[in-house]
Amino acid sequence: MDELERIKQKKLREMMDRKKAGESKEDWPDTTVEVTDSTFKEVIQKYSLVVVDCWAEWCAPCRMVAPVVEELARDYKGKVVFGKLNVDSNMGTAGEHGIMSIPTLLVFKNGRLVDQIVGAMPRKMLEPKITKHL
Repeated sequence: MDELERIKQKKLREMMDRKKAGESKEDWPDTTVEVTDSTFKEVIQKYSLVVVDCWAEWCAPCRMVAPVVEELARDYKGKVVFGKLNVDSNMGTAGEHGIMSIPTLLVFKNGRLVDQIVGAMPRKMLEPKITKHL
């Protein structure tokens, strides 16, 4: 029972810390957020569910999925924050997460990587892969 109580207290502290930090889902962005090597950890820890789109300007499939990601950012405001990480300018983060193909979407829940979605796909295929983490 002590282990259960310890976990319960830890979760309660985490929730209180988020509340103190002013995390209000109304304040969550409704567009994609630019993520860089220097802001990456801050972004994935600030919001409870973050999807980071790893892309490059020269990548045609990345350009195809970009409007879908923008739509999802608007439609899931307050539930999911969508970030954009240019892998050419942020090789450190891309390397840390083993990005070998783009586009790759990294899904973080409470600061922890929980899924990777590789390749461009239409919204009807992409959306369920993200919403299963809600």
